[in-house]
Amino acid sequence: YYAGVKGRMHSTRRLLVYSRGVLLRHHSITVRNCRAFSSKVVPSALWVNRTHFQRIPSVISSPVSPLTSIFRTYADLPQHDVVELPALSPTMSQGTLVSWEKKEGDEVKRGDVVAQVETDKATMDMEVPRHGFIAKFLVGAGTKDIPLGMPLFLLVDKAEDVGKFKDYTSSKLPPPAAAPSKPTPSQPAPSSPQPAPPTPLPAAPREQVNVPSGRIIASPYAKMLAAEKGLDLATLSGSGPGGRVVSKDVLAAQATGQPLAGVNYTDIELSNMRKTIASRLQQAKQTIPHYYLTVDIIMDDLLKLRTELNGYVEQKLSVTDFLIKAAALAMDEVPEVNSSWMGDFIRQYHSVDVSVAVSTEGGLITPIIVNAETKGLKAINANMKDLAERARLGKLKPQEFQGGTFTISNLGMFGIKQFTAVINPPQSCILAVGRTEKRVIVDEGEQGSQRVANVMTVTLSCDHRVVDGAVGAKWLGAFKSLLEKPFKMLL
Repeated sequence: YYAGVKGRMHSTRRLLVYSRGVLLRHHSITVRNCRAFSSKVVPSALWVNRTHFQRIPSVISSPVSPLTSIFRTYADLPQHDVVELPALSPTMSQGTLVSWEKKEGDEVKRGDVVAQVETDKATMDMEVPRHGFIAKFLVGAGTKDIPLGMPLFLLVDKAEDVGKFKDYTSSKLPPPAAAPSKPTPSQPAPSSPQPAPPTPLPAAPREQVNVPSGRIIASPYAKMLAAEKGLDLATLSGSGPGGRVVSKDVLAAQATGQPLAGVNYTDIELSNMRKTIASRLQQAKQTIPHYYLTVDIIMDDLLKLRTELNGYVEQKLSVTDFLIKAAALAMDEVPEVNSSWMGDFIRQYHSVDVSVAVSTEGGLITPIIVNAETKGLKAINANMKDLAERARLGKLKPQEFQGGTFTISNLGMFGIKQFTAVINPPQSCILAVGRTEKRVIVDEGEQGSQRVANVMTVTLSCDHRVVDGAVGAKWLGAFKSLLEKPFKMLL
């Protein structure tokens, strides 16, 4: 990486940051303050006098932080920082400013939460990059679809400088909507005579149809289409002879969202999270070759063990805790399932990070139990409760719900017996868990005898590019064995 300063020393110029000859960033700065500025972007900066170029270490030890989203500008105003919208998640391209948590003039320090920003995954805390005073908010609360890099607020070093930014504006902010102006009367300018337009040919007389009052004229096919699609012919404009409604009018009305006949409805605006869920799941179904494996698991021994263990612990263990542990241990026997399709190679992971689907008001989110194969049931239970609670409050950090190598989706508590789930890319498998119910089964111990058992149905969705059918069946067999003989989890 290289950085260079355009212009003479001790003046406001542009800082240019290049990588292999490609311009990455540019900022307005005062050259005499380059040392202070560069220490925030790249540590150990050493500027070369008069040469205006400097070699910057190609490896930056610290990760990208909100500090990379501020730049200093001076001009005729006191020294200040313009803080831009940073990427609060790896896949974030824009955000919605839900609320400001501070007021203009407030003193803040590094790490204070200044705003709540809705990303494509969740509502995240935006932190202040350094100590200072908030001089002005440049974007109002509730603003949607803010692109990365848009200025959000100003930071100054001194409280007495706050009032000097009352009329501050930024060229990076979108211009306000112009109010419609009233036309002013003016004398028309003299113009050269224009040739008279050609006389149009007389139009063919349109067929006149006498329609009785209240009667709707429509073709038989248009009537059939409207009935099938629930459209009211009285609300449609006909393009056929004499205003007749034809089939293309019905299809056009459906394409433009014409209200259904006699139906009351409310249009709900999409949140960033819902847009991301829709996009990713549509992509998954269109690009991942799914196949499904289903098996019934007898849960009698596991439920008995759970009841016994809950007598020794304060926080009661759930069935999901056993599912997470069994799924992680099954990966030891069949590591091929713990993999991802990477385009031109398959990546096999050495640790099992189990994502668990949690329903929130904004949509589905999957907090991750990291290194689940190394944790006991009590640790998994505490970890899962904490993650699920913060997920519903929108307080998860990006690394707590992004990633994962395998997903479990449990709808058994809603009474669902069996379902199939959509794979969460780039993972290669997801396990759909149904309810545990009493069923009559054949007792293998005694020939011809039957008994009532607690049975749970699970379905494994697999990416056929990564996991072949035999591999998926082998993993599901190992998972079933661990749940039907839960003492094996202790080995």
